[in-house]
This record gives sequence, C-alpha cells and structure tokens, in this order.
Amino acid sequence: MSSNKDIIEAHYAAGDAGDLAGMLAPFADDIIWTEAAGFPLAGTYIGPSSVAEHVFGALQRDWDGYTVAIDELIDAGDTVIGLGIYSGTYRETGKSFEARVAHIWRLAGGKAIRFEQITDTAEVLAAMS
Repeated sequence: MSSNKDIIEAHYAAGDAGDLAGMLAPFADDIIWTEAAGFPLAGTYIGPSSVAEHVFGALQRDWDGYTVAIDELIDAGDTVIGLGIYSGTYRETGKSFEARVAHIWRLAGGKAIRFEQITDTAEVLAAMS
C-alpha cells in the first residue's frame, strides 16, 4: 500500500512527465484546490476536471516552460507538504520568474481531498507586467 507521501510523489512525477491523467489520478472526485490570493489563478476549484481546466490548462496556455520543481516532501501523516520552486516565462511579456512555493496536501483514504498553494505571488505578477 502506498503512503500519502508516495501518492503525492507520483502526482509530481506524472507532472514532470506531462501525464495529466496521472496527475489527476490521486484526486478525490470533490477535491478542494485553492490557488493563493494574488496568484493569477487565485481561487478555489472543486473536482479534478475544474483543476485540470482552470489551473493546469491555464498554466500551459499562458506560460512557456512553466515548471514546478518540488525539492522536499514532508510527510505528516494525512498531510503532505511539498516545498520547491515555480519557474516559467509569461508568453505575453516574454518575462521569466522564479518563486518559492509550498503546497499543502490533505489526504484521506488514499486520495487527495484538499490542496492549498502558498507562493511569492509578487515574483509571478512581475513577470506578467
């Protein structure tokens, strides 16, 4: 049986491979996904299809080379915290950025039920202006 940390590691590995289905696989049908206030995609999205469209799809549409490089996963049982760096180039301006990020995952029954993003939105917004 996979640990919660293993489940989230598999999500990030799928993202690195460009495997959207693999990224969505551990999501509960009613996952609550919250992007940080001030982030261009700020808001809360419910369900895997909403996250796929409004977060993953929007990032692909608006950014070149957008990456999430998680360099540490902290296993706290039903909570897993990912720490890393976002980077990319905003298509409209041609400006790039790099910003630290924390992802807080909550899991139950082997599924991700909540996600919260915390990041340096000023760095992202500077690339967009």
